[in-house]
Amino acid sequence: MKKKVEELYEKYAGDLHELSKYIYENPELGRGEVKAAKAHMELLKKNGFDIDEGILGIETAFIASYTSKKEGPKVAFLAEYDALPEIGHGCGHNILGAASTGAGLLLKEFVDDIGGEVLVYGTPAEETDGAKVDMAKAGLFDGLDIAMAVHPIGEKHMKSGTSQAMEAIRFEYHGKTAHAAGMPHEGINALDGVITLFNSINAMRQQVKDGERIHGIVSKGGEAANIIPDYAAADFYVRSDTRKNLGELVERVKNCAKGAALATGTQVEISNYEYTFEDLVTNKKLSELYVNNLKRLGVEEIGEGKETGSTDMGDVSYCCPVIHPYFPISKEALTGHSVEFAAATQTEEAKRGMKEAVMAMVLTGIEVIVDEKILGEIKAEFSQIEGK
Repeated sequence: MKKKVEELYEKYAGDLHELSKYIYENPELGRGEVKAAKAHMELLKKNGFDIDEGILGIETAFIASYTSKKEGPKVAFLAEYDALPEIGHGCGHNILGAASTGAGLLLKEFVDDIGGEVLVYGTPAEETDGAKVDMAKAGLFDGLDIAMAVHPIGEKHMKSGTSQAMEAIRFEYHGKTAHAAGMPHEGINALDGVITLFNSINAMRQQVKDGERIHGIVSKGGEAANIIPDYAAADFYVRSDTRKNLGELVERVKNCAKGAALATGTQVEISNYEYTFEDLVTNKKLSELYVNNLKRLGVEEIGEGKETGSTDMGDVSYCCPVIHPYFPISKEALTGHSVEFAAATQTEEAKRGMKEAVMAMVLTGIEVIVDEKILGEIKAEFSQIEGK
């Protein structure tokens, strides 16, 4: 089986490398990935997939499917393809998406014999307003038996781990303008509200749990130094290990904002400026299958999964059994969200890592389809997730 999967990979390797390269050279921000989505859909359609475009009214979202004549499990691969401002594909979604589409193409070659359905989801805007959140809320993952995506990383393969639940919060402070030198007592300084917010959060950091993160920027601080600003704003990401703990931490941060307004005589508006992401719950049995298949391919060094950062893959993990492991694109450690990371997606090391990830996903998909006992264990584990 391993030999046949490898032979099939070589059949599609040129198209997958070209797909990754094309998207790397044409970076597009979230929900504007018109070229990237089209390139994925064209490759899938050319190879026998049915395409449902513009999912949920999102122009660059799609679901590609291939159903065999034999009934069987539904196996999905989730493709991402959004870039970062200025940096381009500094998170490697160009090669992540190519790996997912590649896995779909290869598994499709088997399902006519073994049964089942193969799906590739085109999921825009993972970096901001992740379409997986919309898809999850609409129930588009609920009927899946398993879902997988493998993310590029530095020097070695890593198991699927966890991610943090995350909320993106905007704090807008309103005051009153006045001449900063002539009549400062007539003004109410909105920027003082923002500065006091930062100071309050910084004072709170000592009392947060290990691994929790609160980080933000001043997005608006005034117009001129001689005018007391009547408007100032700050954008924050707040992260914790679970949705429950995130809710508690967010409430504390919002209380800091309200206290800052009270202390400075300003008014504060609190809103979300991007989607909230759930924490990622890795299906351990599914992860074990994937890791064993990597080992069958000769991969010896496999690190433990990451436990920080946030992704809309977390929302999917509350809908169906999910893994989100990592494959290497370099022989050295890389800094994520950097131009160096983007460039590394075009190296021979990246091609090797993608091949191993695609083959391991396909072998895992085959096992899930043909072995009812394994699938039963995966589903039994998923049924125990708290709060899904």
